[in-house]
This record gives sequence, C-alpha cells and structure tokens, in this order.
Amino acid sequence: MEQKAKGHILAFITIFIWGTTFISTKILLKTFTPIEILFYRFFLGFIFLILMYPKRLKLKKRKEEIYFIFAGLSGVSLYYLFENTALTYTSASNVGVLVSVAPFFTAILSSIFIKNESLHKNFFIGFIIAISGIIFISFKDANNVSLSPMGDILALLAAMIWAVYSLLSKKISELGYNIIQCTRRIFFYGLIFMSVMLPFFDFTFDLSLFNNFTVIFNILFLGIGACSICFVTWNTAIKILGTIKTSAYIYIVPVITIITSFIVLKEKITLSIILGTILVLIGLFISERNKDR
Repeated sequence: MEQKAKGHILAFITIFIWGTTFISTKILLKTFTPIEILFYRFFLGFIFLILMYPKRLKLKKRKEEIYFIFAGLSGVSLYYLFENTALTYTSASNVGVLVSVAPFFTAILSSIFIKNESLHKNFFIGFIIAISGIIFISFKDANNVSLSPMGDILALLAAMIWAVYSLLSKKISELGYNIIQCTRRIFFYGLIFMSVMLPFFDFTFDLSLFNNFTVIFNILFLGIGACSICFVTWNTAIKILGTIKTSAYIYIVPVITIITSFIVLKEKITLSIILGTILVLIGLFISERNKDR
C-alpha cells in the first residue's frame, strides 16, 4: 500500500510540474524558437542525469537496446515534434484536448500488450467525464472552437505516440535497471533523433541568448525539473502503478495549467473553467477506482 501511495504521489508531482511548463515555455518563446527550447531542455536534462548518476548502464542483453532506442524516438523526439508542429496548424485549445486523450490510447495498448493491465468500465466512465471537463476548460467560448484537420491529426498522433512511450517505459522498468540510468539512455537516443531533425527546422545555436536571469531560470526549470527529474518520477510511477493508472493523471494537466496561469499570468478563471476542473477531478477519481472497489 505504501508503494502505491508513493506511485500516486510521484505521478501527481510529475503532472503538477508538467502542467506549469506552459508558462516557462511561453516566456522563453520570446527569445527562442520551439525547436530550440526543446533541444536545450533535453540536452540540459541529459547532462543533469549524468551528474546525478554517472555510472554507465551495462545491458544484460544486446536486444534490450531496441526498447531504449524506440523510447527515445517516441517519448522525446516524435511526441514533442508532433505536438509543437500541431500548434502551428491549430489552436492550443484543440491540441490540449486531443493530447489529453493519451490515457485512452495507453489503456487500449496496455490491455493488448501487457498481461497485468486490464480495462474496466470505470476507466471508460472516468475518461468520458474527464474529457468533457477538459473541453469545458479549453473552449471557453464559441470563438475558440475551430477545426484544422492537419493540426488535429498531428495532435492525435502525439497522443498515440505518448501511449507507445508509456508501454516502452513499462517494459524498460521491468528489466531491473536503475531508473536514472534508463532515463538518461532514453534521452541520449532522443537527442540523437532530434539532432537529425534540427537542420529541417528554425534552429540557431547562440549562447548569447542566455543573457538574463529569467531566461536561465526557465530553461533550467524545463531542463532539470520538467525533463530529467519528471521523466524519472514518471517512469518510477509507471513501474509502481502500471501504465493505465499513471497515464490517467494526464487528465489534470489542463487544470494545473489554468491555475498557474491565473496566479502567474493573471489570466481569468471563468465559470466554464471551474465546471471543467470539477469534471476532470471526478473523472480522474473514477478512472483510478478499479472494478473490485
């Protein structure tokens, strides 16, 4: 029971930090392009993980490397590439809702490929309630509702890719290696794939841009907090709780973002946001209740 409580706490802490990254990213976009922020944060996260645990990971079997390669490709490179590209075609509201569908895809894939992960009716009920809440939060008025097939498809693909990463994380956690070493290896392959993509995007390596405290603080927060620490805590939560229960916490990302935006950016909180928040929390609670309770 103590281990499960630890898993829930780690999942919530991770989602709380990920929910606040919107603000740091918004501040950094005044100085950097999206791909520059992405590369710098993961490179910094990779370096921090080396400092945390310098010991090199030695695999027992050569074929295990394939899990790390595809985890780096899916969870680091492709997910963020698809999500950021989707934002250039459609609204942030659309992307926020569609990416929040990730727990549904994770649950489906987990029920197929992982023996101990099974679906129950409470998950589907909670999913419908949570997504309804997310829609209330994201679409505050009719003017925010817009359809863009390309952007919406990319956002859905991002959600599917994150589901694949969640399954790979579960598989890697079962190999019995140190979580920090595993996360660092995932980052390594993610950065390799990302480096191949850089020439095709608006990327400029310019250290002179790191010229004030605000920029340095926010890039450190994204790199050390949201990347290195959060990926370790997220992968640990998946190891303890499984992919379905851990992924359900993704539902509350929009809630955390709304609250922190209100506190830091002074954005308004409307009745639809309050209603949406309540629905999301109810949906999360129901999803976490298994069929035997």
